[in-house]
Amino acid sequence: MEGSCKGRRREPEGSLDCSSLEFEYNDSDHLSAELSELYSYTEEPDLILNRRCFEERFRLQGGEVRWITLDPAQHRTHVMRLLDELEVVVREKRLSAARAILYLAQGVFGECETESDVLRWSRYNCFLLYQTGTFAVFLELLNMEIANSQACSKALRKPALSLADSTELRVFLSVMYLLVENIRQQLPEDDTEWKTQRETFRSELAFPCNGEEPFAHLLFTMVTKFCSGHSPHFPMKKVLLLLWKVLLFTLGGFSEVQSAKEQKRAEVGLPPLSEDCIQVVKNMKATAPPSYGIELGEPQKRGRRSRKDSLDLYNEKDPFKSEESTGAEEEETEDSENMMDTESDIQERDLMSQPLSALRSNMERVYFPKGLPWAPKVRQKDIEDFLEMSRNKFIGFTLGHDIDTLVGLPRPIHESVKTLKQHKYVSVADIQIKKEEELEKCPMSLGEEDVEETAAECLYKAMLYNIPQYMIALLKILLAAAPTSKAKTDSINILADILPEEMPVTVLQSMKLGIDVNRHKEIIVKSVSALLLLLLKHFKLNHVYQFEYVSQHLVFANCIPLILKFFNQNIMSYICAKNSICLLDFPSCVVHELPELTAESLESGDNNQFCWRNLFSCINLLRILNKLTKWKHSRTMMLVVFKSAPILKRALKVKQATMQLYVLKLLKLQTKYLGRQWRKSNMKTMSAIYQMVRHRMNDDWAYGNDIDARPWDFQAEECILRGNIESFNSRRYKKNPNWEFAPVDNCLQSVVGQNLELPEDFHYTYELWLEREVFSNPIHWEDLLQSS
Repeated sequence: MEGSCKGRRREPEGSLDCSSLEFEYNDSDHLSAELSELYSYTEEPDLILNRRCFEERFRLQGGEVRWITLDPAQHRTHVMRLLDELEVVVREKRLSAARAILYLAQGVFGECETESDVLRWSRYNCFLLYQTGTFAVFLELLNMEIANSQACSKALRKPALSLADSTELRVFLSVMYLLVENIRQQLPEDDTEWKTQRETFRSELAFPCNGEEPFAHLLFTMVTKFCSGHSPHFPMKKVLLLLWKVLLFTLGGFSEVQSAKEQKRAEVGLPPLSEDCIQVVKNMKATAPPSYGIELGEPQKRGRRSRKDSLDLYNEKDPFKSEESTGAEEEETEDSENMMDTESDIQERDLMSQPLSALRSNMERVYFPKGLPWAPKVRQKDIEDFLEMSRNKFIGFTLGHDIDTLVGLPRPIHESVKTLKQHKYVSVADIQIKKEEELEKCPMSLGEEDVEETAAECLYKAMLYNIPQYMIALLKILLAAAPTSKAKTDSINILADILPEEMPVTVLQSMKLGIDVNRHKEIIVKSVSALLLLLLKHFKLNHVYQFEYVSQHLVFANCIPLILKFFNQNIMSYICAKNSICLLDFPSCVVHELPELTAESLESGDNNQFCWRNLFSCINLLRILNKLTKWKHSRTMMLVVFKSAPILKRALKVKQATMQLYVLKLLKLQTKYLGRQWRKSNMKTMSAIYQMVRHRMNDDWAYGNDIDARPWDFQAEECILRGNIESFNSRRYKKNPNWEFAPVDNCLQSVVGQNLELPEDFHYTYELWLEREVFSNPIHWEDLLQSS
């Protein structure tokens, strides 16, 4: 059912080639879209139930009283009355009161006429609920429900889980999500009181008092309990959405990372950044995707070329190749570069076949950028490698890491070094690595490190011992939600919080559930990809070895092949998927009277050119892949081994500049390993890399002459990195009393003046001990004097 529905609702490949997508990459979608994704379509009856629970209590006020007509004091009184009901022993009454509070957080939609009114009242009510301490109460209720062993054992015994098994958890998590998402949003018309409450709420979530853990860490433990099979009834979509929004709120989004990076650079004495990366990416234009011979109607070349490059031993069968793929898609997936005409040949034939006048008109329409989008960068290591090569060539010896002494080198080398130094870029990570080396060498003289207690630092300390389990759990969920994954009996069930108790009996109900299941998976992919990217970005800024620790465990958990598996599909169909029913989206479904759903209305979907969340997820996953592989030759080789080039090249068909940029970055990383024939056959892709990706001077990525490309060093690279990470974690977080350099009290007064607890029988054996340990041992005074 799900597969057939998915197949019907996908657009044909090639539908996005005509124009660039009007998509602005941001921290999240607009508020109404983010709120609507919290609820599945099977939860629609719960909305009416929440309203009924609230109105039953509100009628006790007497008359035809409406919430929107009361004053703030009356609002507060009623909320306090509802909170009192959460203290009762009877479980059903507690749940009913929680539903009434959820209705308030949802914006008292029964009294609103428009969607904007619902959103406005939802925001007002969420600030009111926070003022009255609602979040703290629901946090206690959530902890009680997590520790409910009876619910866990009941869920483990059931052969099939449904919505009914996670009712309380879904209500609690929904209230907390609405509070976080509404309070997180900053609007110009917010008064001073709301701004103060926002900062207070952020601090409470990031820096809990009384030695408690950050709220995000509690949600991470829910994820691992779910994946380990101990709590299969947890509503994972809501947990992941709340976890993502809590990280976004406490750590900050893309603009906050950029401003924090500027501040960090100023603190360590580095010059300010020459450009705002966010604005550069937003202003970039999409490039035309590479043309394939099969698309232009050219005959396919059946003869296979013999490629004699250094990586023939890696030309194995594609591990992600779908067994069910047939026809043209199978041929393209197998080896698109070998089966199709090269880009350069196609372009040359097109130019030769067109008349001169047509060529002139084509030239007039060509877009020529004014300049390169990025300022070039040079690393310290690049300058050292250049000088090492020059000194070996001209004077026959090297000077190590010295980049200032240019004696004996010809004038052009002087000019080259001057140009390289002009574009030299030192990152905060470079400074952190250098400082860490100094702390390892001189632990006594440099003393204790002064660590700033940021939100990222507090979260890392809480997560440290369980980071491997957290990363494995998140990737398990991502794998289960990927559209390329096949259903397995032993895999985790991420659909427990969406399947109704009674399965559909009509075709229309089956179609609706199929759309809901696909939408559910897309939202899970969106939240996992976004929260992983946030963790990597903030940990890298806080300390590079925190970032490397998370990255290494992602790599160990097969994150790189998993992301490539995700992209080894018809990615344009995924981005154009219309797995949504606009009429059933919140708040539209509770404001407008719903017409009768038909198969045609379900098929039509929305009128958008693309699906925002799916394009957002793809860009996030590409950025994660870039962060894992950048400057890591061993991981770049994984891209080559898993034959990522044709997979990534197909993703270039999506004409969106941000997505194309991160695809081209990944292709640039591995071009030196793909062989000369691949580069010759993909000149249009190479040109796009030159046009869109930042230039690194002295980086001969297009020629394959890199001195670092030595396969025998790859394993050692990861081992050295792992050793550095372990010594960092041990030094900063594992205070070992038996440490070699533990502080020792050398003051005679304090040592002699200490009160030591002696055993009861010590005074009986004191004289014997004195005779054996002191008087019987000869003292060699000459040796003592010489050593002193």
